[in-house]
Amino acid sequence: MEKSKMIKQEDVMNLLDSCYEKCLNGVSMVSPSVEDMANDYLNKYPTKEEACKAMLNNQIVKCTTSGFVTGFGGFIVMPIAIPANISSVIYVQMRMIACTAYMAGYELNSDQTQTFVYACLAGVALNNALKQAGIKVGIKLANGVIKKIPGKVLTKINQKVGFRFITKFGTTGVVNLGKMIPGVGAIVGGGFDLAEAKIIAKRAYKWFWQGNFAE
Repeated sequence: MEKSKMIKQEDVMNLLDSCYEKCLNGVSMVSPSVEDMANDYLNKYPTKEEACKAMLNNQIVKCTTSGFVTGFGGFIVMPIAIPANISSVIYVQMRMIACTAYMAGYELNSDQTQTFVYACLAGVALNNALKQAGIKVGIKLANGVIKKIPGKVLTKINQKVGFRFITKFGTTGVVNLGKMIPGVGAIVGGGFDLAEAKIIAKRAYKWFWQGNFAE
C-alpha cells in the first residue's frame, strides 16, 4: 500500500500540532523553547532584524546537518508511518519559522499565527485565502490585520496544508525520502536539503518581517 493512501488529513495536522507544541515549549535536554531561542539571539545582536537573519542562517545549517537532526530522533510519537527523522526535520524547520514570527512581533499562541507557520512550512499560497477574508493582497499586512482572519478561512488554509503534506509524503517526502539511509537515520545529499531550508527561511522572512504574503 502506498504511503499516500495510509496518511489522513487528521494525521498530518496531529503531527504538525505536536511539532508546534514542542516548538513553543521546547524539548527537554534537546532544544529550548522558541521564545528562549529568540531571546538568546536578540541579546547578541543590536537589532531584531540582525538577530533574525543570524538565527535563520544558523538554522539553515542545522536543517542540513544530519548529526543535529538525528539528535531529535523519536521525540515525537508519530501518527504517520514515516521515518522519525523526517518529523525531526519538520520540527527544526517549523521552529525556524516560528522564531522568525516571534521576533517580528507575532503572537505564537494565536490560531492565525500557527496556521501561517504551517502554510509557510508547506509552501501554501495564501492569496485566495486572504482575499476571502477581505484582505488586499500586495500590501504589507500588519500583525493586527492577520489576527482578524476568521476561523473558517484558517480551516481552509489548514486543509491545503494537509493536502500538500500528504502529497509530499506520498511522493518524494518533505526532505526527499530517496536520500534517507535505512537504519542510520542520516540525511545525505545536503544540497537538496540546503536549498529547501533556504527557500523556507526566505519565505518566513518575507512573510513575517516584510508582511508580504503575496506569493
